Amino acid sequence: MARAATTSDAFNAVAEARRREILVYLALQERPVGDIVATLRLEQPSVSKHLRVLRDVGLVAVRRDGRQKLYRTNAEAIRPLHEWTGKFERLWQHQLNRIKERAERKAEEEL
Repeated sequence: MARAATTSDAFNAVAEARRREILVYLALQERPVGDIVATLRLEQPSVSKHLRVLRDVGLVAVRRDGRQKLYRTNAEAIRPLHEWTGKFERLWQHQLNRIKERAERKAEEEL
């Protein structure tokens, strides 16, 4: 089955590790491209490409402030990603609780 283009789907867009790094970096405040380049130590063309993909799927918004473009995360667009991964978090927590219970029972049996 062919994989969807990264520009059409948020899940495919965040499959790229650098894009996830950029989203994390932009999570607390909007920032210009130069700050992203400097902090994440990436090449400017690469950052611009990643930002374009993130913007195209709606995960990042941009506004102009004079000559500068400021980027920020779009929390509403990230919500479906969060909800989907939340289902797995509950599963993992359940599995971890089962492991912990087994370990506790085994420790009691050994006493």
